[in-house]
Amino acid sequence: MRLVGGVVAARAIARLIRTLGRGGGTSAPGLVAEWIDPAMLTRLTSRLPHGSIVVAGTNGKTTTSRMIADVLTAHGHKVVHNRSGSNLVRGVVSAFAAQASLTGNPGGDVAVIETDEAAFPEIVRLVRPRLVLLNNLFRDQLDRYGELDTIARTWKTSLASLGEETTVLFNADDPGLTAITRDLAAATIAFGLCERKHTLQLLPHAADAATCYACSADLHYSRIYVSHLGEWQCPSCGVKRPDLDVVGRDVELAGVESLAMTIDQHGESDRYEIGVPGLYNAYNTLAAVAATRHAGVPHETVRTALESFRSAFGRIERVSYRGRKLTLALVKNPVGFNEVLRMLTAATGALTVPTLIAINDLHADGRDVSWLWDVDFELLARGDGMLGATGLRGADMANRLKYAGVAEDRIRSFPTGLAAGLDAFVNQIPDGEQAYILPTYTAMLEIRKTLADRGAVETFWQQ
Repeated sequence: MRLVGGVVAARAIARLIRTLGRGGGTSAPGLVAEWIDPAMLTRLTSRLPHGSIVVAGTNGKTTTSRMIADVLTAHGHKVVHNRSGSNLVRGVVSAFAAQASLTGNPGGDVAVIETDEAAFPEIVRLVRPRLVLLNNLFRDQLDRYGELDTIARTWKTSLASLGEETTVLFNADDPGLTAITRDLAAATIAFGLCERKHTLQLLPHAADAATCYACSADLHYSRIYVSHLGEWQCPSCGVKRPDLDVVGRDVELAGVESLAMTIDQHGESDRYEIGVPGLYNAYNTLAAVAATRHAGVPHETVRTALESFRSAFGRIERVSYRGRKLTLALVKNPVGFNEVLRMLTAATGALTVPTLIAINDLHADGRDVSWLWDVDFELLARGDGMLGATGLRGADMANRLKYAGVAEDRIRSFPTGLAAGLDAFVNQIPDGEQAYILPTYTAMLEIRKTLADRGAVETFWQQ
């Protein structure tokens, strides 16, 4: 009876929230359902014939989990998925309540659950997943998560509670993830890149794992791909990146449009093409392929599903608005921002497309915006593209661009209000031309709401 009451209440609240235009109802319904039946998530996930896949990481978890869900759906599974990106326990419960029947059927045969870094231990405890996918660990929202080591310790404790029935799939290019996945009772699968073309010359100053987790000596990298992700070893104690079970190589990047890569797994080499750009999305693709192939999906099904995949809302999302072609790219921490800038400037070494940077400092963004000084905005000093700043901390952003060496005649300070800031920016873009918008999380949601209200995009919970 508790389960039925939780499902009914959650659905009613979600319907009310949407009717009143107060949002997507992707979080609050789960809070009420949890209050009515604290065991609701455990009850429903235990009834999934193919179990649950939990996806965690600082960057890329929304995109990766959507890739996995799309591939599993193409294979004939009925997937329960918190597709809106609401990834605290309440958001996961809301997603299950929306799909479950009043008789306690979860409404699917497998779940793909994206989880917030801080919520990961509790979700693992409640769900007892068959597969855990760990994408990366980067510094993010220190006022909310604390230092990176704090998250790593809580994850390690959580992973140690898993038994042989669980498999942990982890990015071995990340020294921190390698450290916390050693000596587990659960089976482990290591994935990573073996790439010669797309490498960095030096470890970025914003990298978070420059020292060995075993002995604290400086790590040596033979190749660096993204931040501290790469082929690493400790010259002091001998710890190194483990042998890879799943390898990504021969990556081809097509600007802001797409990528292609070869993935070696189970003695097979398969080529994948996908409509999302950037080396960071090569990691997301590699993780999704490794997860779905482990789940028994044939290569051809995986390849076909990924060929038709398009980015999640706000994450390299292409929008036609007032005759202009806008590309939205979420930026929420130094590593993610640096990779977006790397992608936008890769072709010419400079930024030539008008760009609006929207910075908020609400709770979901992190209240401390000092992280902007760890972003390599100096990359933008080259080029002639206009750079606009808006949002609650738009003035801080404009100031950061000035100190990065961007010419003052390229910097535009637009209204703090995001709807007004968006319109002022678009007014300066010639009809038919392209522009980029780089927002933090809540800024992205507000800009998309403005675009949705004006008919340019779907609301995020409908995608």
